[in-house]
Amino acid sequence: MRRILILTEYDGTHFAGLQRQRTGLRTVQGELERVLPGIGALPKAVAAGRTDAGVHALAMPFHFDLGSRIPTEKIPQALNRLLPEDLKVVAAREVAPDFHARKDALWRAYLYRILLRSHPSPLLRHRALWLRHPLDLAAIREALSFLPGRHNFLGFAKEEVRAGERELYEARMEEVEGEAGRELRFYFRGQSFLRGQVRGMVGTLLEVGLGKRSPESIRLILQTQDRGQAGPSAPPQGLYFLEAAYPPEKLSPR
Repeated sequence: MRRILILTEYDGTHFAGLQRQRTGLRTVQGELERVLPGIGALPKAVAAGRTDAGVHALAMPFHFDLGSRIPTEKIPQALNRLLPEDLKVVAAREVAPDFHARKDALWRAYLYRILLRSHPSPLLRHRALWLRHPLDLAAIREALSFLPGRHNFLGFAKEEVRAGERELYEARMEEVEGEAGRELRFYFRGQSFLRGQVRGMVGTLLEVGLGKRSPESIRLILQTQDRGQAGPSAPPQGLYFLEAAYPPEKLSPR
Protein backbone atom coordinates (compact mmCIF):
# COMPACT_ATOMS: atom_id res chain seq x y z
CA MET A 1 0.00 0.00 0.00
CA ARG A 2 1.13 3.53 -0.81
CA ARG A 3 -0.25 6.52 1.07
CA ILE A 4 -1.23 9.24 -1.38
CA LEU A 5 -1.87 12.93 -0.75
CA ILE A 6 -4.11 14.67 -3.28
CA LEU A 7 -5.19 18.30 -3.55
CA THR A 8 -8.79 18.78 -4.65
CA GLU A 9 -10.58 21.79 -6.09
CA TYR A 10 -14.35 21.96 -5.89
CA ASP A 11 -17.36 24.18 -6.30
CA GLY A 12 -19.38 23.65 -3.14
CA THR A 13 -22.67 24.99 -4.52
CA HIS A 14 -24.30 21.60 -5.02
CA PHE A 15 -22.65 19.74 -2.13
CA ALA A 16 -24.19 19.28 1.32
CA GLY A 17 -20.70 19.86 2.73
CA LEU A 18 -17.38 18.08 2.69
CA GLN A 19 -17.91 15.41 5.32
CA ARG A 20 -19.74 12.17 4.53
CA GLN A 21 -23.30 12.35 5.89
CA ARG A 22 -26.44 10.28 5.89
CA THR A 23 -27.49 8.41 2.76
CA GLY A 24 -28.94 10.65 0.09
CA LEU A 25 -26.84 13.73 0.82
CA ARG A 26 -24.18 14.53 -1.78
CA THR A 27 -20.82 15.38 -0.18
CA VAL A 28 -17.26 15.94 -1.37
CA GLN A 29 -15.91 13.05 0.69
CA GLY A 30 -18.71 10.78 -0.52
CA GLU A 31 -18.05 11.53 -4.19
CA LEU A 32 -14.31 10.98 -3.78
CA GLU A 33 -14.69 7.72 -1.87
CA ARG A 34 -17.15 6.48 -4.47
CA VAL A 35 -14.50 6.58 -7.22
CA LEU A 36 -11.35 5.56 -5.30
CA PRO A 37 -11.84 1.80 -5.89
CA GLY A 38 -11.80 2.59 -9.62
CA ILE A 39 -8.04 3.23 -9.39
CA GLY A 40 -7.32 0.42 -6.91
CA ALA A 41 -7.51 2.50 -3.72
CA LEU A 42 -9.30 1.78 -0.46
CA PRO A 43 -12.64 3.64 -0.32
CA LYS A 44 -11.63 5.92 2.56
CA ALA A 45 -10.42 9.51 2.11
CA VAL A 46 -9.36 11.74 5.01
CA ALA A 47 -9.48 15.53 4.55
CA ALA A 48 -7.43 18.30 6.13
CA GLY A 49 -10.58 19.97 7.41
CA ARG A 50 -14.24 20.38 6.67
CA THR A 51 -16.35 22.82 4.69
CA ASP A 52 -20.08 23.48 4.97
CA ALA A 53 -22.65 23.36 2.20
CA GLY A 54 -21.97 26.01 -0.42
CA VAL A 55 -18.32 26.54 0.58
CA HIS A 56 -15.62 26.05 -2.07
CA ALA A 57 -12.00 24.85 -2.06
CA LEU A 58 -8.96 25.63 -4.19
CA ALA A 59 -6.61 23.01 -2.71
CA MET A 60 -8.26 20.79 -0.08
CA PRO A 61 -5.87 17.96 0.91
CA PHE A 62 -7.06 14.37 1.28
CA HIS A 63 -5.05 11.23 1.94
CA PHE A 64 -5.94 7.67 0.98
CA ASP A 65 -4.20 4.31 0.61
CA LEU A 66 -3.51 2.91 -2.85
CA GLY A 67 -2.83 -0.74 -3.62
CA SER A 68 -2.43 -0.53 -7.39
CA ARG A 69 0.77 0.28 -9.32
CA ILE A 70 -0.61 3.31 -11.11
CA PRO A 71 2.15 5.97 -11.30
CA THR A 72 1.58 8.83 -8.88
CA GLU A 73 1.69 11.42 -11.64
CA LYS A 74 -1.20 9.64 -13.39
CA ILE A 75 -3.52 9.71 -10.38
CA PRO A 76 -5.14 13.12 -11.00
CA GLN A 77 -6.03 12.24 -14.58
CA ALA A 78 -7.34 8.80 -13.59
CA LEU A 79 -9.54 10.17 -10.79
CA ASN A 80 -10.76 13.13 -12.81
CA ARG A 81 -12.18 10.80 -15.44
CA LEU A 82 -14.41 9.35 -12.70
CA LEU A 83 -15.23 12.48 -10.69
CA PRO A 84 -18.08 14.93 -11.39
CA GLU A 85 -17.47 18.30 -13.05
CA ASP A 86 -17.64 20.25 -9.76
CA LEU A 87 -14.90 18.20 -8.03
CA LYS A 88 -11.44 17.60 -9.49
CA VAL A 89 -7.96 16.55 -8.34
CA VAL A 90 -5.26 19.12 -9.15
CA ALA A 91 -2.17 17.35 -7.73
CA ALA A 92 -1.01 14.07 -6.18
CA ARG A 93 2.10 12.82 -4.40
CA GLU A 94 3.19 9.80 -2.41
CA VAL A 95 3.80 10.63 1.25
CA ALA A 96 5.03 8.93 4.41
CA PRO A 97 3.03 5.82 5.39
CA ASP A 98 1.89 7.50 8.61
CA PHE A 99 0.96 10.83 6.98
CA HIS A 100 -2.41 12.15 8.12
CA ALA A 101 -4.08 14.99 6.20
CA ARG A 102 -5.85 16.38 9.28
CA LYS A 103 -3.58 15.59 12.23
CA ASP A 104 -0.31 16.57 10.52
CA ALA A 105 -1.45 19.95 9.19
CA LEU A 106 0.68 22.81 10.53
CA TRP A 107 -1.84 25.43 9.45
CA ARG A 108 -4.84 25.97 7.21
CA ALA A 109 -5.87 29.06 5.26
CA TYR A 110 -9.22 30.43 4.12
CA LEU A 111 -10.33 33.21 1.78
CA TYR A 112 -13.61 35.15 1.85
CA ARG A 113 -14.66 37.21 -1.20
CA ILE A 114 -17.02 40.20 -1.13
CA LEU A 115 -18.12 41.95 -4.32
CA LEU A 116 -18.67 45.70 -3.81
CA ARG A 117 -20.73 47.29 -6.59
CA SER A 118 -24.14 48.81 -7.18
CA HIS A 119 -25.75 45.73 -8.71
CA PRO A 120 -25.39 42.00 -8.11
CA SER A 121 -23.40 39.80 -10.48
CA PRO A 122 -25.21 36.76 -11.88
CA LEU A 123 -21.80 35.23 -12.65
CA LEU A 124 -20.61 35.48 -9.03
CA ARG A 125 -23.86 34.70 -7.22
CA HIS A 126 -22.44 31.35 -6.01
CA ARG A 127 -18.84 32.55 -5.67
CA ALA A 128 -18.86 35.82 -3.71
CA LEU A 129 -21.04 37.79 -1.31
CA TRP A 130 -22.49 40.91 -2.94
CA LEU A 131 -22.76 44.16 -0.94
CA ARG A 132 -24.01 47.48 -2.30
CA HIS A 133 -23.37 49.51 0.85
CA PRO A 134 -20.07 51.38 1.41
CA LEU A 135 -17.84 50.01 4.17
CA ASP A 136 -15.52 51.76 6.61
CA LEU A 137 -12.31 49.92 5.71
CA ALA A 138 -10.23 51.66 8.37
CA ALA A 139 -12.62 50.40 11.06
CA ILE A 140 -12.47 46.87 9.63
CA ARG A 141 -8.66 46.91 9.68
CA GLU A 142 -8.71 48.04 13.31
CA ALA A 143 -11.10 45.21 14.17
CA LEU A 144 -8.94 42.69 12.31
CA SER A 145 -5.95 43.63 14.48
CA PHE A 146 -7.60 42.03 17.53
CA LEU A 147 -7.94 38.58 15.93
CA PRO A 148 -4.38 37.20 15.45
CA GLY A 149 -2.91 35.31 18.38
CA ARG A 150 -4.11 32.57 20.72
CA HIS A 151 -7.71 33.16 21.74
CA ASN A 152 -10.90 31.31 22.51
CA PHE A 153 -12.95 31.71 19.31
CA LEU A 154 -16.21 30.12 20.51
CA GLY A 155 -17.88 33.52 20.23
CA PHE A 156 -17.65 33.24 16.44
CA ALA A 157 -18.39 29.52 16.08
CA LYS A 158 -21.63 27.58 15.66
CA GLU A 159 -22.75 24.13 16.85
CA GLU A 160 -19.29 23.59 18.31
CA VAL A 161 -18.67 21.13 21.16
CA ARG A 162 -14.86 21.20 21.11
CA ALA A 163 -12.68 23.48 23.23
CA GLY A 164 -12.53 26.90 21.60
CA GLU A 165 -8.90 27.93 22.02
CA ARG A 166 -7.05 28.26 18.72
CA GLU A 167 -3.98 30.03 17.30
CA LEU A 168 -4.74 32.44 14.47
CA TYR A 169 -1.53 33.40 12.69
CA GLU A 170 -2.88 35.88 10.17
CA ALA A 171 -6.05 37.93 9.61
CA ARG A 172 -5.91 40.52 6.84
CA MET A 173 -7.99 42.24 4.20
CA GLU A 174 -7.13 43.26 0.65
CA GLU A 175 -9.00 45.50 -1.76
CA VAL A 176 -8.61 44.20 -5.32
CA GLU A 177 -10.08 44.64 -8.78
CA GLY A 178 -11.80 41.33 -9.42
CA GLU A 179 -13.34 39.85 -12.52
CA ALA A 180 -16.66 41.64 -11.94
CA GLY A 181 -15.50 44.77 -10.13
CA ARG A 182 -14.09 45.90 -6.81
CA GLU A 183 -13.72 43.16 -4.21
CA LEU A 184 -12.72 42.88 -0.59
CA ARG A 185 -10.87 39.68 0.19
CA PHE A 186 -10.34 38.47 3.74
CA TYR A 187 -7.50 36.01 4.42
CA PHE A 188 -7.29 33.91 7.58
CA ARG A 189 -4.48 31.50 8.38
CA GLY A 190 -4.42 29.48 11.59
CA GLN A 191 -3.49 26.26 13.29
CA SER A 192 -7.08 25.06 12.96
CA PHE A 193 -10.57 26.54 12.93
CA LEU A 194 -13.80 25.92 14.78
CA ARG A 195 -16.97 25.10 12.90
CA GLY A 196 -18.39 28.31 11.45
CA GLN A 197 -15.56 30.42 12.89
CA VAL A 198 -14.47 32.11 9.65
CA ARG A 199 -18.00 32.98 8.56
CA GLY A 200 -18.74 34.27 12.06
CA MET A 201 -15.67 36.49 12.00
CA VAL A 202 -16.49 37.85 8.54
CA GLY A 203 -20.12 38.56 9.44
CA THR A 204 -19.00 40.48 12.52
CA LEU A 205 -16.31 42.40 10.63
CA LEU A 206 -18.92 43.48 8.08
CA GLU A 207 -21.06 44.88 10.88
CA VAL A 208 -18.02 46.91 11.94
CA GLY A 209 -17.63 48.16 8.38
CA LEU A 210 -21.31 49.11 8.20
CA GLY A 211 -21.07 51.09 11.44
CA LYS A 212 -23.31 48.71 13.39
CA ARG A 213 -20.66 47.96 16.00
CA SER A 214 -17.27 49.26 17.10
CA PRO A 215 -13.94 47.61 16.27
CA GLU A 216 -13.46 47.14 20.04
CA SER A 217 -16.43 44.77 20.10
CA ILE A 218 -14.14 42.09 18.64
CA ARG A 219 -12.09 42.16 21.83
CA LEU A 220 -15.26 41.72 23.92
CA ILE A 221 -16.36 38.67 21.89
CA LEU A 222 -12.95 37.05 22.37
CA GLN A 223 -13.10 37.74 26.12
CA THR A 224 -16.64 36.49 26.71
CA GLN A 225 -16.81 33.70 24.07
CA ASP A 226 -20.49 34.66 23.76
CA ARG A 227 -21.86 33.93 20.27
CA GLY A 228 -24.75 36.26 21.00
CA GLN A 229 -22.33 39.20 21.11
CA ALA A 230 -21.09 38.57 17.55
CA GLY A 231 -22.71 39.31 14.21
CA PRO A 232 -24.53 36.82 11.96
CA SER A 233 -22.53 34.30 9.98
CA ALA A 234 -21.58 35.49 6.49
CA PRO A 235 -23.20 33.40 3.72
CA PRO A 236 -21.26 30.32 2.55
CA GLN A 237 -20.80 31.22 -1.13
CA GLY A 238 -18.00 33.71 -0.46
CA LEU A 239 -15.83 31.26 1.50
CA TYR A 240 -12.96 29.20 0.05
CA PHE A 241 -10.57 26.74 1.67
CA LEU A 242 -7.22 27.86 0.26
CA GLU A 243 -4.50 25.48 1.40
CA ALA A 244 -2.81 23.62 4.24
CA ALA A 245 0.87 23.17 5.12
CA TYR A 246 2.69 20.05 6.36
CA PRO A 247 6.11 19.16 7.84
CA PRO A 248 8.56 18.35 4.99
CA GLU A 249 9.43 14.97 6.51
CA LYS A 250 5.79 13.89 6.21
CA LEU A 251 5.66 14.76 2.51
CA SER A 252 8.30 12.24 1.41
CA PRO A 253 7.88 8.45 1.32
CA ARG A 254 10.21 6.69 3.72
